[in-house]
Amino acid sequence: MAEVILMPRLSDTMTEGVVAVWHKQVGEKVQKGEILAEIETDKATMELESYQNGVLLHIGTPNGGKLQVNDLLAILGEPGEDVQALVAQHQGGAVTSAQAPVESAPVPQPANSVATSVDISQMEEVVLMPRLSDTMTEGVIASWQKKVGDAVKKGEILAEIETDKATMELESYKDGILLHQGAAAGEKIQVNDLLCIIGQPDFDVQAVIAAAKSGGTAAPVVSTPAATSQATPAPAPSAPAPSAAPVVVNDGRILASPLARKLAAEKGIDLRYVQGSGDQGRIIKSDVDQYKAPQTGAAAPATVVSAPMSATPQVAVAPLGTVSFDEVPVSQMRKTIARRLSESLFTAPHFYLTMSIDMDACVAARAKLNEQASVKISFNDMIIKAVSLALRQHPKVNSSWLGDTIRYNHHVNIGVAVAVDEGLLVPVVRHANMLSLTQIAAQVKEFAQKAKDKKLQPADWEGSTFTISNLGMFGIDQFTAIINPPDACILAVGGIQQEPVVKNGAVVPGNVMKVTLSCDHRVVDGATGAAFLQTLKQLLEEPLRMML
Repeated sequence: MAEVILMPRLSDTMTEGVVAVWHKQVGEKVQKGEILAEIETDKATMELESYQNGVLLHIGTPNGGKLQVNDLLAILGEPGEDVQALVAQHQGGAVTSAQAPVESAPVPQPANSVATSVDISQMEEVVLMPRLSDTMTEGVIASWQKKVGDAVKKGEILAEIETDKATMELESYKDGILLHQGAAAGEKIQVNDLLCIIGQPDFDVQAVIAAAKSGGTAAPVVSTPAATSQATPAPAPSAPAPSAAPVVVNDGRILASPLARKLAAEKGIDLRYVQGSGDQGRIIKSDVDQYKAPQTGAAAPATVVSAPMSATPQVAVAPLGTVSFDEVPVSQMRKTIARRLSESLFTAPHFYLTMSIDMDACVAARAKLNEQASVKISFNDMIIKAVSLALRQHPKVNSSWLGDTIRYNHHVNIGVAVAVDEGLLVPVVRHANMLSLTQIAAQVKEFAQKAKDKKLQPADWEGSTFTISNLGMFGIDQFTAIINPPDACILAVGGIQQEPVVKNGAVVPGNVMKVTLSCDHRVVDGATGAAFLQTLKQLLEEPLRMML
């Protein structure tokens, strides 16, 4: 009996998916556990496995096509089984199976044109602005890597898109010619608005542009013969590759596991040159581990080194008595910071608890740890470790307000606020309570560098259960922070100051650090927050307890 497969929800914010590539074609046998397709969500490209044996009888959209969550993705069944009724049921009566031709009354058309009436979001040639992060509503074209008229291949970078959190590369999912750009470099495009068109020279671009302006449903799209279209310049032939260059073994879209991609990025390996040993040539971790760059006379790729930035921005000085100023467009990141923190401050009832912590023992312990540690451990790393252990003892602080429910998280994911030129990013140290101090130190340093280089990915900043904001290195004694939703609390950490303290009845110099816990009163009460701070104080004043 035929089995219907709907587009699954592969992430918590996914509303639609793009079929990056089908691994099976209509008519092919499929075994349970085999990869049917790769689905691009709003956060990652993920593999979809088959949960049964059968023959692929129908696919809901070709490579590069979009489907809403729960739309018809595929049908598996027995060879020759009639699936027209199932297709019609899931597509509102329109039978579009690859096995069943669509029968409709002929529509008179000019002798040299073909017309169809379609939703542009379903057109293979149309690329809409994707949602590249969970909070993204619009994107800025940082740069175009292809110009109108250029040939485009699967897997090539079309453009760099600045989201509210990072600048990300957008790959092409099909071959063709770039016929239209929806915006110039530096301009904004709303999510799901027309980004570009990739097709053949005979494609009617103006009809799609008109449809996009009218709301997305195209008027008849007319394709004229290629001989009548001469406006689009022919793609220039590509220059031959240097003889010393390594051999490209992966042309177009590269099939690789997420772990293999991560390792390759860390090692600076171009996956185009790595031979995959997995299913259908898929690159896996062992392929990256075993890859060795060929030793040739070819010049190595140049390392891009950013120029050192001045501590203070260069400001034009106005003549005496003249009113002068600069107005700079608000960046996507700054817009999102403004929106999310305004919603947090004016929606969540904040209250604040401040405590002074004697850091003498931490100062002594850190000096001894760094004598042996492979990675230099900072006070912030020790605070992250102490906070993660305290959260295990106080789960109400490790929680989220969800409106009708409160989520008490069993895992501890610490968001660490990192300042960048454009604003603030919060990468997440996952399962921090299970990591050693050196592991925490290594992750935080890596995140800080990736944040400054705009290389953070959505998976790096999502899923925090508690946030730490540390301004101690800037000489700040004490401050309050706005809660980072959906967390229920955020800890503001000041600098370690030498102050006179009383010990054993005598006034002596001591190292004191002040911390302020901002709490969402809908979730956390004063006594709960105070108990958490007491545990944190005990752990930092006796750091050996963190090693148990």
